[in-house]
Amino acid sequence: MWRAIFAAGLAVAALGAEAAERMVITVRHELKAARPAETITVPWAEVARRLPGALMLQLAVRDASGRLLPYQVTNVAPLARDPKGAGIAYGELIFQHDFAADEQSARFTVERSATVAPPFPVQAFARYVPERLDDFAWENDKIGHRTYGPALAEPAPPGSDKEVLVTSGLDIWFKRPSYLIVDRWYNKGHDHYHREEGEGLDMYAVGRTRGAGGTGIWNGSRLFTSRNYSAWRVLANGPIRAVFELDYAQWDAQGVPVSETKRFTVDAGHYFDTVESTFSTPNPQELNVALGLNKKPAYAEQTPEVATYRAPDTLMQWVRQRSAGDFGTAIVLPGAEGYAADADNELILVKARTGQPLRYYLGAAASWSGEFTAAPAWQAYVEAYRKRMTSPIHVEVGVQ
Repeated sequence: MWRAIFAAGLAVAALGAEAAERMVITVRHELKAARPAETITVPWAEVARRLPGALMLQLAVRDASGRLLPYQVTNVAPLARDPKGAGIAYGELIFQHDFAADEQSARFTVERSATVAPPFPVQAFARYVPERLDDFAWENDKIGHRTYGPALAEPAPPGSDKEVLVTSGLDIWFKRPSYLIVDRWYNKGHDHYHREEGEGLDMYAVGRTRGAGGTGIWNGSRLFTSRNYSAWRVLANGPIRAVFELDYAQWDAQGVPVSETKRFTVDAGHYFDTVESTFSTPNPQELNVALGLNKKPAYAEQTPEVATYRAPDTLMQWVRQRSAGDFGTAIVLPGAEGYAADADNELILVKARTGQPLRYYLGAAASWSGEFTAAPAWQAYVEAYRKRMTSPIHVEVGVQ
């Protein structure tokens, strides 16, 4: 059985406030295992303090060998932090490193550059899709997802063949290439991205279920869920990390009015996304929250065999199909308190306080990715990911 202890955040140690030509970043961790695509974040305030006058497009981030690394500087909530609306509200400097299994520390430098850094390949992306009934879609170099907006939930006009679906479930797009496919698939059309045409396909069924990690309020025998998302905000959009929020308008959970905001963090190189759900009610209280996986996640033309695995803080499925490839899904929920099920969903349960973010992790992968040919390989990946959550990286910032 598995046991996960979540340790949030990272430590930023200030090792001197003097200005310098070069900022030194040392990253350490205690986990004796590889950490591919580890995302390293440094508050922009630390960069500005040590490299006065630094500009987000004129930096050079290097590893210990001197190799230039792709980087990202987030620019979040500009109107809230910059009343003049100039758009300058830098948040974090972000880059990644692949830690080898025996590598427990790494050193990086950041310098001002006299030239503008070229655009780096985008590996994390999110957008609102008005051309497909208000879908919201996101992806990285490994996996894609979407969920459904208000236009899809509106009744069809008389005589119309408009699709109608009321659900806050989450969908999966199993992509083959590492390049971005969301725009390409929406451009080719609904019927086409449900068929394999060389780049993968949407072979996951959501319907009115929780799909691959949707939430709800559980009363012990029934799940109370929201409608489609009602509003969206993109806070960061690649090349390394995408961050966005989805609001879910108030719904009735057995007499309790509940609303929800989900914040998704999508990092390059991972099959898991980080999600934080903040629930609101008229009066502060504790809610019994459930996250679900669809019991029948394959389309009708398939004859799937769905195996469900339960372990502490984890709910996972492995789905075998006649065609289109097998796939795995998983929810990692630190502090989970049990499991349940209804007619449509396998559920993992936790208590959450209103107004306080509930953090969890949603993962999915297809067998033809080459990394997960069968259920044990997917289980091993999920376990390794859980271990990374118990042993966060530590970041120290200094000057040279």
